[in-house]
Amino acid sequence: MNRLASETSPYLLQHKSNPVDWYPWSEEAFELAESQNKLVLVSIGYSACHWCHVMEHESFEDQEIANFMNEHFINIKVDREERPDVDQVYMNAVQLMTQQGGWPLNCFLLPNKKPIYGGTYFPMDQWLSVLKRLVELQQEEFPKLEEYAEKLAKGIVDSDFIEIKPPHDFKLEELEKGVKQWLHHFDWKNGGTGQAPKFPLPTNYLFLQEYGQLKQDPQILNFVDLTLEKMARGGIYDQIGGGFSRYSVDALWKVPHFEKMLYDNAQLLSLYAKAYWRTGSKEYHQVIKETIDFLKEELLDENGGYYSALDADSEGVEGKYYVWDEKEFKAVLGSDYLIAKDYFNVNDQGLWEEGNYILLRNEFEESDQITSIKAKLKEARVPRVMPGLDDKIISSWNGLTLVGLVDSYLATNEIEYLALAKSCASFIEKDVLDGDGKLFHTHQKGNVKIDGFLEDYSFIAAGFISLFEATSNEHYIHVANLIVQYAIENFFSSSNGMFNFTDKNGEELIALKQEVTDNVIPASNSEMAKCLSKLGNYFGNTSYISMAKQMLSNMWAKFPQYPAGYTNWALLGLEFIGQHIEIVVSGDQSELVSNKLRTMVPLHVTVLNCSQQSELSIFKGRFQTGETTIFVCKNGACAAPVSNINEAIGLIE
Repeated sequence: MNRLASETSPYLLQHKSNPVDWYPWSEEAFELAESQNKLVLVSIGYSACHWCHVMEHESFEDQEIANFMNEHFINIKVDREERPDVDQVYMNAVQLMTQQGGWPLNCFLLPNKKPIYGGTYFPMDQWLSVLKRLVELQQEEFPKLEEYAEKLAKGIVDSDFIEIKPPHDFKLEELEKGVKQWLHHFDWKNGGTGQAPKFPLPTNYLFLQEYGQLKQDPQILNFVDLTLEKMARGGIYDQIGGGFSRYSVDALWKVPHFEKMLYDNAQLLSLYAKAYWRTGSKEYHQVIKETIDFLKEELLDENGGYYSALDADSEGVEGKYYVWDEKEFKAVLGSDYLIAKDYFNVNDQGLWEEGNYILLRNEFEESDQITSIKAKLKEARVPRVMPGLDDKIISSWNGLTLVGLVDSYLATNEIEYLALAKSCASFIEKDVLDGDGKLFHTHQKGNVKIDGFLEDYSFIAAGFISLFEATSNEHYIHVANLIVQYAIENFFSSSNGMFNFTDKNGEELIALKQEVTDNVIPASNSEMAKCLSKLGNYFGNTSYISMAKQMLSNMWAKFPQYPAGYTNWALLGLEFIGQHIEIVVSGDQSELVSNKLRTMVPLHVTVLNCSQQSELSIFKGRFQTGETTIFVCKNGACAAPVSNINEAIGLIE
């Protein structure tokens, strides 16, 4: 075993028996590279990554290649989920060099950590050629390598520079401009944008849904529904066990990249919950239920937190756990076979590789027979070898899960979903949050590891805000505020009003990143801005609101240029354009009235209940014993109270 044997990350442990003399990310490794005058390979991946496994088997398990790597390089393995800060820096470097990125990410550095070359997956022969060429360059043209490394490092720093902009008056017309040009990239037949591969990108559709509702634009809302239906019916969705894979390799949502990530499923819960709230679609309701069942059965730890991922492979074969050959399918289902064969497309449409079928649907049917068929198939899958589990509990992803569970509860009124959210929140408070608001990034087998990054603070604060909005329990909003205050003290950059990705007391890398682009996960800065805006209204803290507006002002002009990359920012813009609206129901019957009112108002309206005297700004002075009153508050300022639900709805409209 190499030096990774003492690590806890499942991804690093996968490489502990490689003949490559891997180091974990450490100063020791770079000091050794300096003393031995060697280049450094930083190879970054994650446990559920299929192509990471392929490259490991082809190259890192090959003795000849390992010998060459050990002789000429210091080799470092990094779990991108443990160290997103390291991943961001060197992904940025590879994208600048090659205009593409992905995992495995292989980046070659000088001992000073500055990169000189990189790429993603390399086939075995190409990999050995790259290694040999780099050794030649180091021996023959080292000054040129140093010069290039300096320029590239400067490029990494400059690429993240966010200029402070004058405060902006946000207008819907500016978002309309971006959406108008974005329409040309929509796939009006299969849903999603562009061609293959297709990623779910939940934030994009959360924005389009809210934008479509605000604009009362049926074309946009129909496109959102087309996308959600196509995803739910495609192979990207596990038709038997629930939950979504990371992406589809084709434009049809048919063939998934079979790994299942917590962050995708958490956000897709929010998306389908809000779409269900809007439409009442039974299909969306089923997706919510089955996805939460998947999370409970396969990713939920006994402490209330959720593990990070399931592998794409089982028994070394991609997708083996999820696909079916026709013989087994028929044997399992017996008399239900013909119905199931038609419903799940065990035909040319569902055929994948080597006679295996990916189950997918053309329609939605809710019947006892379909339910029975799914139960039989699920039971028949139990003896199969499960895909590998990554049992790291990542704080930021659990924050996303908190929001997804709360949204699911609000949409369905299923009390179990709220109970799961409360349990997850209790785990976070008990095991990854310090009393001063400091968070840890990962928790595994009872141990916390690595100081939190901005994503942890942003998404966990958002999760606790969501719990407050669902329960009106002030404890949750005070926890969120504590977390945000810590982030302001330790991550905020006064030079441009944005937040750095790493704590000021954390490890210093070659570039200080500020994450601003919304991707498969929203940018930590955009989510922090949303938290500041909401907390500003609830606490009456105008400085929070000013900070959020400055952050959004810095980014506002980017949406029309590339809307798909800034939709979480645009969601905040919609709040400022359409106003923050909260309804506070006060009095002895406040909970009963607020529950009824919540079912009658638009998605963007938050309904709170105040059942006792409170010093929280949004509640202060509202409570009176024995009398139910309703306050409609816009941007933190409340209108004169009304006494019945219809009057309150009239004030919203």
